[in-house]
Amino acid sequence: MIAFIGSVFSPYYHWSGRHDPEDHIAFNVALYGPQGHAWAMTERGKARLSRDRHSLAIGKSSFRYDGSGFVISFDEIFLPWPGQRLLPKRMRGDIRLAPDFLGARAYGLDRAGFHIWQPVAPNGRVTVACEALADGGWIGTGYHDMNHGARPLETDFSGWDWARGTTDDGRTVILYDSVLADGTNSRFGLVCGRDGAVAEFDPPSRKPLKRGFWGVGGGIACDGGASPVLKNALEDTPFYRRSLVETVIAGDPVEMMHETLDCRRLANPVVRMMLPFRMPRRA
Repeated sequence: MIAFIGSVFSPYYHWSGRHDPEDHIAFNVALYGPQGHAWAMTERGKARLSRDRHSLAIGKSSFRYDGSGFVISFDEIFLPWPGQRLLPKRMRGDIRLAPDFLGARAYGLDRAGFHIWQPVAPNGRVTVACEALADGGWIGTGYHDMNHGARPLETDFSGWDWARGTTDDGRTVILYDSVLADGTNSRFGLVCGRDGAVAEFDPPSRKPLKRGFWGVGGGIACDGGASPVLKNALEDTPFYRRSLVETVIAGDPVEMMHETLDCRRLANPVVRMMLPFRMPRRA
């Protein structure tokens, strides 16, 4: 789930000149399971936005902090999916994330500090309830982060790879591997213990992953002598991929949620014209 204010991927926000981020908001929900995939990302206008220090509501979906954890309620129209749904379908659900600790530090992703990332809850316990999921939901581990920026991503980045996973002993590993617009490579990794200890480390060398249907590549840090395994491709678009990848970091096998963003593809006018099919606007 991603809540957007001034969506970085929105073609409508781009075409408007990016003057009013609160008029380009969206609540993106993606569900993956044995019964199929489901995707919702309807952009709305500022009349459907409500927020304060502890909560955010976009349309009928909301995100709030109740003092002990994060509570998400979604009520969205999920788009048709080839081979699974011919018509849009309304889905509702609830997600609760009980973090092991809250991360206070934010990290600059570029030298000028235009783009900031903060792992708010690097690890925690997640409970999901949704009628669309097998057995009505699931319980597992989860994560919450946030980004904010002062300029379009494609202005300062060629692209990046991000990954997050948990080792067998309960440590969380997060990887950021970005290429700035000038070709400079910026890489760092974090290891987060359940006790709140966070340490930076230099990731091992990046190894490429198999390209997707649309030609988007990507890679992930992996120890020498080992090779990453692409276990499941969850999203495969002309500029973005989300996958489940197994790699080896400092001798530990880690199954990671992995994302590749190609900002050059995102900025392509043809790709922008395709995006309304995945994110309709209902202002």
